[in-house]
Amino acid sequence: MSTTHPRHGRMEPYEGEYVWAEIVDDEDPGPQDQEHGQEHGQTGRTAADRAAYTARRAAHYAAAAARYTAGQTSPGLRHAWAATVHWTTLGSMSDEEIRRRLLKRHLDVYTEQREDTTTDINRLNKRAQKLAREAVDFGLTAEEAARLKNTHAELKLKARAGTVLGKIPFQTKLLQPTPEQIRRYRTVRAFGRFTGVIIPAGAATLALVLAAPAAGLLALPVLAGAAWWLGHHPFALTHRALPADLVGPPELDPLPPARNTPGTTEPTTKAEDLTPFPVRGVTTAAEAEEALRRAILSEGGDIEAVTGGTKEPWGWSARVSFASGSPDDLNDNQTYKNLITLLKLRRNGLLIEADPDHGDSCTVRMILTDPFTPELVGPVPYRAPLSASITDLFDFGVAMDATPLTFSLAGLMLLMVADSGGGKSGIMLAAAEAVTSTRDAVVLNVDPVGTGVGDLGPAITLTACMDDELIITVLQFLLTWCSARARQRAAYGWGNKWRVSPEHPAVCLFVDEWPQLSATAKALLIKLLLLGRKEAIWVYGGSQFGTKEYLGEAIGPKLSAKLLGACRRVDVTELLGGGAIAEGYRADLIRAATHTVANDAGQIYATGLPGMPDRPIRYQVREIDAAQATLLGTERAAAGLPDLTHTLTEAGLLDAWNQLRETCATSPGTATGTSAPPRPAAPEILRQLHQAFIHESEPDYLAIDQIHGYLRKEDPDRWGKWDDHEDRIRRGLVAKALQKALTEAGVELDSKRLSDIKNKPTVYFLEDIENALADFG
Repeated sequence: MSTTHPRHGRMEPYEGEYVWAEIVDDEDPGPQDQEHGQEHGQTGRTAADRAAYTARRAAHYAAAAARYTAGQTSPGLRHAWAATVHWTTLGSMSDEEIRRRLLKRHLDVYTEQREDTTTDINRLNKRAQKLAREAVDFGLTAEEAARLKNTHAELKLKARAGTVLGKIPFQTKLLQPTPEQIRRYRTVRAFGRFTGVIIPAGAATLALVLAAPAAGLLALPVLAGAAWWLGHHPFALTHRALPADLVGPPELDPLPPARNTPGTTEPTTKAEDLTPFPVRGVTTAAEAEEALRRAILSEGGDIEAVTGGTKEPWGWSARVSFASGSPDDLNDNQTYKNLITLLKLRRNGLLIEADPDHGDSCTVRMILTDPFTPELVGPVPYRAPLSASITDLFDFGVAMDATPLTFSLAGLMLLMVADSGGGKSGIMLAAAEAVTSTRDAVVLNVDPVGTGVGDLGPAITLTACMDDELIITVLQFLLTWCSARARQRAAYGWGNKWRVSPEHPAVCLFVDEWPQLSATAKALLIKLLLLGRKEAIWVYGGSQFGTKEYLGEAIGPKLSAKLLGACRRVDVTELLGGGAIAEGYRADLIRAATHTVANDAGQIYATGLPGMPDRPIRYQVREIDAAQATLLGTERAAAGLPDLTHTLTEAGLLDAWNQLRETCATSPGTATGTSAPPRPAAPEILRQLHQAFIHESEPDYLAIDQIHGYLRKEDPDRWGKWDDHEDRIRRGLVAKALQKALTEAGVELDSKRLSDIKNKPTVYFLEDIENALADFG
């Protein structure tokens, strides 16, 4: 029994009694209802009631199934949503991965630039090789020659760019992304994924459901199953491992942690300052070394160290060691000019001497003033008559580093090459003066167009000048004497060379203006050069040019000793080999004298001198003027010359010798005859034309514009007054003025018009200029 509490209005059990009650669903017919219905004549509910009842029961079970399904799939849906957010917001990428990706962008550009340059270098190299092969097989037209030259120039520029790029390291520390950049990267990429993937995918799904609801209903079980599976197998929403392409390059590795003391911050890393500055004005060796280092680096040199900076009377010198490449690269024409400009040196004031023992090193001399001051060179030493032997060392001059130029003239077959004004005649006169001071050697003088070393006068034993037949006779006699001496040498048992003594003197033949000899005389001279060394009949030749076209044969490289003054690049490479320029033998940079300025006259490079190392360093020879030579010659003749009577008698040639001397004594231009006037020096305008070709690396021809550019630099007041005219008018005025200057100077030299080339330029040919120079002294 229960009761209702009057205060609270709810049923409460009666105190002191237990009440049992059965909760019964009013809609569910139990046994009592069935009995009660039967008692009242009813068998059950109506059809409507049963339908409602069934519907309610179905809804009840459906709700229970929905609750169960939701319980099983909701975790999976939550996991799917979390995974979508994780992917959209780049949750799988760590900050370290993003840092590496941002840094790799810079690394890819860095690498691509170098790969592109290497590809260009290989392409240009193949093209240049192809053009060179075609030149060898078929020859070159002017247009093809220009194309080959341009290809080589472009190849050099690309190679220099590649060297510079290879020298610049990847600045890992400077390119590190900041935390703000990393967050910005993540935000931008997340927004892109949301707008580019999530929104289009949701819109497509909604459109599909609206367009085909049945398809959506069919997809529900599949989605529910996937959600159920995902609820039991959730994704691991963590940072993924770094991709392989972000782990390999060491440039992407994290930087070591900064080691700062409390209260301090690590200074910002700055790129090394490599701005070149001139060596002119520096006061310490360290500053000179740094100026040279920066200049070479700016030209693409891969330097290991610049050391040994030394203050010289004329500037600075230092030793440069290369990590890669070659010191020879500094003598590349364009690199050389750029270094002169960067260091602010005097014209042609950079000399590079390769180290023969260390191929990666060289000595660089930076010249600011004239290196050969009178104090450094010193006076010509006095040599008393008959005081020396031809085998002694003679002091002829000094090197830039104050090393004396001392060598013996014995056993030399020597060629001296220098342009007019290069000091060739003065140097040969200095060598002949040294010979006339000996007691065991005599001087013979040959010159087809001048007087040779005739200023020594009576100190010369035999002279044959300006007479081709007489010169041929002298050379034939010397060849006969070689054969006789070979027999004498065998009879005396002297071995494979003549033993020089006052009774058996050496014969020193000085031949000036070698290219002016006749073909017969050249052939005899070349034969004498091949046979005379063992028999102590030695030849010292002088020439303005050193190529076989002028000497008659390619004999120059075979001679034991070579002196090179101001001359052409082709002379240097012909005599010393194709790599001589790169090694530092820059005789092409020596400037010959003019009528008013001495320039570099008497300066030489030398190889093959006994007792002297073969090194590309410039020497200054102490030249002897004509007046001094005449005084010394008279003194030597008065003291007596070495007597050839004994050795000629043994050879059976005394009578032939005496007859030859009588013939020479009556010939014009000899010491006892009337000296012919020397040939005039080349006019200045002709020399400037030749220098223009040298400045442009001696092409076959130069156009008026190219020549005008050089002349305007040399004399702007004279040749720069037409700069404001139109190109066509200016070229015509320059060509007319140039031709007028040549005519007034007595030079027969005509320009030519190249009709087979675009614009038909007016040009001068190098061959014509060299032929014109050969007509002067």
